[in-house]
Amino acid sequence: MDDNDYDSIPASFRCIAGHYREQRAIRFGGHDIDYGELDRVSDRVAAGLAERGISKGDRVALYCINSELFVFAYLGILKAGATVVPINLLLNPREIEYILNDAEAKALIYHQAFSENVEAFLAGVTSLAFCVHMGDSPLEGHVPWEVLTATCAPVPEPCFDAAEDVASILYTSGTTGKPKGAMLTHRNLLSDCRGVIEALQVRSGEDVFLVVLPMFHAFAATVGLLTPLLHGCSLLPVPRFEPSLVLDTIAEGGATIFLGVPSMYNVLLQLPGEQVAKFSSVRFCVSGGAAMPQELMKKFEQRYGKLIYEGDGPTECGPVTCVNPIGGVRKPASVGLPIPGVEMSIRDPHGEPLPDNEIGEICVRGDNVMKGYWKRPEATAEAFWGSWFRTGDLGYRDEDGYFYIVDRIKDLIIVNGMNVYPRVVEEVLYQHPAIREAAVVGEPSESHGEIPVAYVALHQGEQVDASEIRRFCREHLGRHEVPRKVFFLPELPKNAAGKILKRELRKQGELERGVDSRRPEPLA
Repeated sequence: MDDNDYDSIPASFRCIAGHYREQRAIRFGGHDIDYGELDRVSDRVAAGLAERGISKGDRVALYCINSELFVFAYLGILKAGATVVPINLLLNPREIEYILNDAEAKALIYHQAFSENVEAFLAGVTSLAFCVHMGDSPLEGHVPWEVLTATCAPVPEPCFDAAEDVASILYTSGTTGKPKGAMLTHRNLLSDCRGVIEALQVRSGEDVFLVVLPMFHAFAATVGLLTPLLHGCSLLPVPRFEPSLVLDTIAEGGATIFLGVPSMYNVLLQLPGEQVAKFSSVRFCVSGGAAMPQELMKKFEQRYGKLIYEGDGPTECGPVTCVNPIGGVRKPASVGLPIPGVEMSIRDPHGEPLPDNEIGEICVRGDNVMKGYWKRPEATAEAFWGSWFRTGDLGYRDEDGYFYIVDRIKDLIIVNGMNVYPRVVEEVLYQHPAIREAAVVGEPSESHGEIPVAYVALHQGEQVDASEIRRFCREHLGRHEVPRKVFFLPELPKNAAGKILKRELRKQGELERGVDSRRPEPLA
């Protein structure tokens, strides 16, 4: 990627596309798309949008599976000067309606797989000027994708202010209320991609990224889509996480970098031995999005013979802030060192820096940090201590500069005045041979303030009771850390990126205690 003072994403992509015009950019459905074709089709998308009134700064929502279509549309929206608003594929129509209204989306591009949902929320969104349908049987009045991209209109050439112009608005999960839209500028995303390229030692024009993480998610959008395309590499989109499909795609496409979350590595670990060879082209794996249990990492690396480099970062930071150094020292349970261009600091509740090995809030600053929350100046102000973004993660830095996440601040459990970090308990639970997945949450207690409660899913064919799990925990944990209750589930609830949803486990616990917090909220 050209180091041209944080130029726009379209300009940076065109520079790369000109250099790698005949090289594969995407392989999907057995079809290779080179950089020249990607450049031409995304130009037509931009022209088609501009022809229908989309101009600089307009928000265009993108509701699409991982595919070449997602990439065409994503780049085309940016080339039109507009802001892309990716839609989480697991949201229900009511939640999507809220996001489109909040973003004041002027257009929607959607895949045919979601036509039914689009029909359900469309009447409630007043800002949309038109919709574009990808696939067969478009809804009445909607623009077919083929029509949009067949335009002869000129390709728009907007002027960008990289530091101010918003490339993407990514809506957070809304764990503490309605989701907020994190505004990521062209500079934010280009800066983060540049840091990722250096940190992962990406081989220009050579590496192939397997992208099964959903592209609407910050991790996949930055590391799996923009990073390879702004460095002459190629990507293999996979529309759904089916282990055999993932491994077949890796083998057929020659993937060299695998991006995943811990639950994906856990599932791949369950595959029969003859599948392991399909992973042979992979140079290394990257894990993010949630804490990687060390027992799981060890078992995966032993079986597949590939190293997993754990990293981290919130959506608001592009999202990558740190990763264990490729080929360097990996520290167990650490999320590594800050990537180039990113500063990280541990701060006390007053925003003052703490010395090494003391636990506080992880804060970040750099050109990767968001402009702010869309239409939420108060929430934006609360998220910063001066130039430092507050991640909401508790952690510490060791004497070598490596960072460790202890837990989310909101997940901290206080038992009889003593801190219990769920991640510590979960690491022990994953060491039990019968346990496949584990999560720990706090439950209110009149006697103790809070108590830790464990939710676990067992390996197929395993049988174990709560008393055995609690006995195992007592061997490895302090008395206050041992889960007072253990619940067994076939699967733990996860979001579209495969991250375990502790808020859903808390809701389940509330229902078991006769408390129902699931009241519908007005759309507002």
